[in-house]
Amino acid sequence: MATIHDLAAKTIDGETKNLGDYAGKVLLVVNVASQCGLTPHYTGLEAVYRRYKDRGFAVLGFPCNQFGAQEPGSETEIAAFCSTKFDVTFPLFAKIEVNGPGRHAVYDFLTRQATQPEGPGDIQWNFAKFVVGKDGVVAARFSPMVEPTAPELIAAIEANLA
Repeated sequence: MATIHDLAAKTIDGETKNLGDYAGKVLLVVNVASQCGLTPHYTGLEAVYRRYKDRGFAVLGFPCNQFGAQEPGSETEIAAFCSTKFDVTFPLFAKIEVNGPGRHAVYDFLTRQATQPEGPGDIQWNFAKFVVGKDGVVAARFSPMVEPTAPELIAAIEANLA
């Protein structure tokens, strides 16, 4: 069975990162944007990352410009924005497409999984959230409107950390 650990992605610094390096960790994978009404979700994402990172957890942020052109900047600009505006320390990746013919392999994998509470299919907006278990299998999917610190999202993270 394929898992997210079989894939790779370019980091925001241009390095190729094998996602197998995250085997054994619970992941929260999120498509992010700097000029979106949901951009303040960065605060919650960073808080959740800091709360659980020592327990084998990571947030992986994938900038995407497909929704309202709300991530127009370069990787350098995105990294600077996230660092200075939201003190982001979780891993960020290079800008990708999450839908359509140019969909990145990570999102091709994520969007094909039978997930709950939100089902499989295209990403609807910035800040869609996927909880991935230690085994690299998608455990849950949450809509962009679900806050990173929402009880149901935290419960999914904690259940997978247990």
